[in-house]
Amino acid sequence: MYNVLMFVDSGVDDAFALMYALLHPEIKVVGVVSGYGNITKEESVAHTAYLLNLAGKRDIPIIAGSSGPLSGEPAQFYPEIHGKGGFGPIQPPNNSKEVNVYDINKIIEIVTTYPKNLIIVGVGRQTDVALPLIIYGSEVYQNINALYIMGGAFLGPGNVTPEAEANFYSDPIAANQVMEKAKNIYLHPLNITSRALIPPEVISYIAEKGKSPFNHIIKPAYDYYLNAYKKNVPGIKAAPLHDVLAVSAIVNPNLVTYVPRRVTVEQFGSARGKSIADFRPKPTQEPEETLDWIGMDADIPAFIEDFTLTFMREITSK
Repeated sequence: MYNVLMFVDSGVDDAFALMYALLHPEIKVVGVVSGYGNITKEESVAHTAYLLNLAGKRDIPIIAGSSGPLSGEPAQFYPEIHGKGGFGPIQPPNNSKEVNVYDINKIIEIVTTYPKNLIIVGVGRQTDVALPLIIYGSEVYQNINALYIMGGAFLGPGNVTPEAEANFYSDPIAANQVMEKAKNIYLHPLNITSRALIPPEVISYIAEKGKSPFNHIIKPAYDYYLNAYKKNVPGIKAAPLHDVLAVSAIVNPNLVTYVPRRVTVEQFGSARGKSIADFRPKPTQEPEETLDWIGMDADIPAFIEDFTLTFMREITSK
């Protein structure tokens, strides 16, 4: 069993990642940090609470994340991809003021509760993952097993600029802090997550035959997301569920092929948010403790199979 602390912004693909984690029998979600990203912090908290309520997991603590990036700039949202409310046509009740939420100290409590027995998953903006490193120092995550991140783009295009991926672009200061200060990072960039295409017929089959408490929202949310992608990526026939791949890699250790490289993130200027690593045939030698694991290939048929089997499940007690 993997104890997992999730950091999300609860847009469509973040929501699918959280649903996957709640459904998978080998994952125990021990907390959800919900902040800004594709939607506002308040909407994100409300969406997270909605999914936990559907799952019957109201005991999982929700930690209120940040409202914007470390730079103090206004947060950028993407309603054209995720819908005005961030979840396609689904409109969860925006009752974040009624939801019992914790502050950042709950992150430290959870990390302390599961020494050497916790994986952190950061599939949204990296602001909230970075804050404990900034406030408490680089040793704050020293006793976690690993940090699984969806972010960056290597040897290929970005999705908000020619070179930058959205999670890193939206708060490059935070992303660079995480990549430089945290250890044992498994990074899942666009070059593999853009291939994590779940066919619409798989979604239709799950919606018809599945037993999960999320069945009634999976297809409308996915269809909205796919239609948005069709406007931006001519000819695409399936939607990439970027964030789910990063979670699936935890329980399927052979799913992603990684290479060790030191990763930094450009923080300013026209290359803001660009993820940088040395892919020359003979890269500069870096100290081992500075190396991150970059996903460079993924077994997509195995991912689709795992996704299907997981979303066909009922919620079980963990």
